[in-house]
Amino acid sequence: MSLKAFFAKQFAAIIHHKTQKWANNPVATQQRVFESLIAEAKNTQFGKDHHFADIKTVADFAQKVPVRDYEALRPYVDRAVKGEDNILWKGKPIYFAKTSGTTSGAKYIPLTKESMPYHIEAARNAILSYIHETGKADFVDRKMIFLQGSPILEEKNGIKLGRLSGIVAHYVPKYLQKNRMPSWETNCIEDWETKVDAVVEETFHENMAVISGIPSWVQMYFEKLKAKADKPVGELFKNFNLFIYGGVNYEPYRAKFESLIGRKVDSIELFPASEGFFAYQDSQKEKGMLLLLNSGIFYEFIKSEEFFTENPKRYTIGEVELGVNYVLILSSNAGLWAYNIGDTVQFTSLKPYRIIVSGRIKHYISAFGEHVIGKEVEAALQEAMEGTEVHINEFTVAPQVSPTDGLPYHEWFIEFENEPHNFDEFALRIDQAMRKQNVYYDDLIAGHVLRTLVITKVPKNGFQEYMKSIGKLGGQNKLPRLCNDRKIADELTKK
Repeated sequence: MSLKAFFAKQFAAIIHHKTQKWANNPVATQQRVFESLIAEAKNTQFGKDHHFADIKTVADFAQKVPVRDYEALRPYVDRAVKGEDNILWKGKPIYFAKTSGTTSGAKYIPLTKESMPYHIEAARNAILSYIHETGKADFVDRKMIFLQGSPILEEKNGIKLGRLSGIVAHYVPKYLQKNRMPSWETNCIEDWETKVDAVVEETFHENMAVISGIPSWVQMYFEKLKAKADKPVGELFKNFNLFIYGGVNYEPYRAKFESLIGRKVDSIELFPASEGFFAYQDSQKEKGMLLLLNSGIFYEFIKSEEFFTENPKRYTIGEVELGVNYVLILSSNAGLWAYNIGDTVQFTSLKPYRIIVSGRIKHYISAFGEHVIGKEVEAALQEAMEGTEVHINEFTVAPQVSPTDGLPYHEWFIEFENEPHNFDEFALRIDQAMRKQNVYYDDLIAGHVLRTLVITKVPKNGFQEYMKSIGKLGGQNKLPRLCNDRKIADELTKK
């Protein structure tokens, strides 16, 4: 064992002990976080507007601070983006993480000097937790690759902004810099296909042990490696035994990955977002990810079936139950307050608190990390129809992750009242509109991770027949505009 691996094990044991202390006292830990957040933010504009000085309990907070999404919080965010001090959190943010927009362009999620360290610590602690549980630490002496966005940042009113992964690239600890790949120059390449080619060339002859990234991006890297080496990735990188991922569900990719690698490898699931780093897989034996209760975030949970009712109950960590779908609500030292990020979670364990991401409170597609929402597909279709004689009765969209040939794609099931003269041309019109609607979708198309969407024609009354077949024809029932799986798609394509 090398000296570096020895010290990694010692450090892992220390972090494990610290983690156990707060994990074994979840309610008290969250109460301390809550009290600290309220105290630190009471003199901000948001704190004054919502009478933080009078908040003594979580019940007070729930009464004074309603649940908001980005659009509802936006008037405050816009002031912070303009460079104003003490709006959502004390001082100014040090970064804005620029993410895909919802209804009106890009979102700017604040990152503060208090919140930023938790993003870095959580990623580090996920690896240390793996070392402590498995005893495997030899990989610290070998090469590691983190496929991420460009670290080149813009500046807006004196505050730097960029993709979260690009911001995080500026915080790689010194003890990892020697082993970390790709090079800074390669990481700065904007075009994804060019970047992956460069990463393949840089890593092809290296002793790679850890590979990390969103599965859809990593799959492209693996395919290029296998083609160049003419053998499985696991034979090329004999010491590759740990895959770290987050952002999308890995299960649809698992069989493909094992085929590309040629064997099974350990994996660590992460739950990071621009709004915070919420959880990581702390055990190779237990289901779920450890919810990070001591990371500057106070959590509330609303049952999914109650979310759209008037004044739904907001549960704290001591009140949640196993197996229930909850909408995740957070308040943080980045200045997000009773903020709905749109994700739903289920608890798989209450000692300690572990979660799985169960979906979104609204219909969406994010099979490749694109986070496409209903308004985006509706707007894209509307734009594509402008100036044409095309009319539609109904539509829905689903991802095709594993096509029989070619790249994956989004499949649009459309029942036309008046068909386009050229289906390929109309598909391209929708695709171009979608790329304007969603920056992540644009990246995936530009990077040749996805190909242009495919239209599948649904026969007249086809959607009505589908709704009837599931007992949801008429009344308040609505066909989802998009789904992250192919349950509806498979029914529509049955012969």
